[in-house]
Amino acid sequence: MKFGKKTAFAALVAASALVMTGCAGGGDVIEEGGSGGDSDEMYIALVSKGFQHQFWQAVKKGAEDRAAELGVRITFEGPAAETEIAQQLEMLTSAIDKNPDAIAYAALDPEACVAPLEQAAAKDIPVVYFDATCNGDVGLSLSATDSKVAGALAAENMAELIGGKGEVAIVGHSQINSTGVERRDGFVEKIESDYPDIEIVDIQYGDGDHLKSADIAKAMIAAHPNLKGIYGTNEGSAIGVVNAANELGLAKGKIQIIGFDSGAAQINAIKDGTMAGAITQDPIGIGAQVVQAAYDAAMGETVEEFYDTGSYWYDANNIEDEKIAAVIYE
Repeated sequence: MKFGKKTAFAALVAASALVMTGCAGGGDVIEEGGSGGDSDEMYIALVSKGFQHQFWQAVKKGAEDRAAELGVRITFEGPAAETEIAQQLEMLTSAIDKNPDAIAYAALDPEACVAPLEQAAAKDIPVVYFDATCNGDVGLSLSATDSKVAGALAAENMAELIGGKGEVAIVGHSQINSTGVERRDGFVEKIESDYPDIEIVDIQYGDGDHLKSADIAKAMIAAHPNLKGIYGTNEGSAIGVVNAANELGLAKGKIQIIGFDSGAAQINAIKDGTMAGAITQDPIGIGAQVVQAAYDAAMGETVEEFYDTGSYWYDANNIEDEKIAAVIYE
């Protein structure tokens, strides 16, 4: 990834501030007071990949908590679905027009966001990323899970579950945005390098949609009767696979299902044995870290290019452990 040079800002921060959290629909933000450039209160605009999903709500909570600690005002918005690139770009353009002291952005399409963020740079608005970057040289920092490491962790656990041999498949959520690509590639590269007796027989993409992912999984199972495992690269993908297994009446454990992220549906599927386990991130940590990075950039302080917020394997054996309980969410 490439990051541009940091521009120093002499931003004044009020000792107390309101953290605005009111939202409606697909991430419309209700806020009080003026926009960023019109106040001596620091204002950070966050534009997410999504809004309604539990993961993004957890990121939002982490962002709000850190904003309250720092005494800054934030807004957090995102499209209703992670396929709505045009809507996200409209939100980004609107955020730039408000002249915030910094922008935090999670890119759905790494190319489509280049021009808007160049406009932000032209207005001396520092840009930091969370979860996924935009191409170009504007962004200063990324706060995210190392998705290739997380994908490799999924591969290691899949290999153990199927005894180091057999056929597996992947139901991905995106072949465009970086998290989808890297979670897939981390899994594929680990299998190919360390497990020669495991064959990845199919990779398809369901856009994180439960119904589409279920249809894909059912077709995979029909086409590959010896399939031993399926890896879903986000919550929607994984639950689609779970639904497919249930609809086909498969015995629990006949196909080892590994997911990504958390949420009540995956937690319940793991507890009842339909899913073997999943990789979780630390969404609250991502939200907190990106607000901190945005604040530091606005204050003219040095920021790191990458803040790895970690990834963890959880299953029925460790789901109640204190460390895991802190990074899963319903």
